Amino acid sequence: MADDKQYTHPQYKNDREAVNKLVGAEATDFNLAELARLRIRYDGFPGAQDIRKDLDKVMSGWGLTEATLFAKTQAIHARDEAIYQPGRTKKGEDWS
Repeated sequence: MADDKQYTHPQYKNDREAVNKLVGAEATDFNLAELARLRIRYDGFPGAQDIRKDLDKVMSGWGLTEATLFAKTQAIHARDEAIYQPGRTKKGEDWS
């Protein structure tokens, strides 16, 4: 029997705020990196359908597929610049 239990991610509150900022925002390097980071975090997560739905809307609104999003963010991270700079985010990189 499949486990249908829905979970709340420990980073849900912060992630919800980040997603809200992405909705209606422009596809800047930082916003592309945030979108990719959150897509990775919630891929296969059993819950947070609202976040996944909004991430899909943002990606669609920016005319991206997951493959193009990841290709763009790989290029961004390959540059010798830190996309997550102190002061830009609360805690810097957050991959947990």
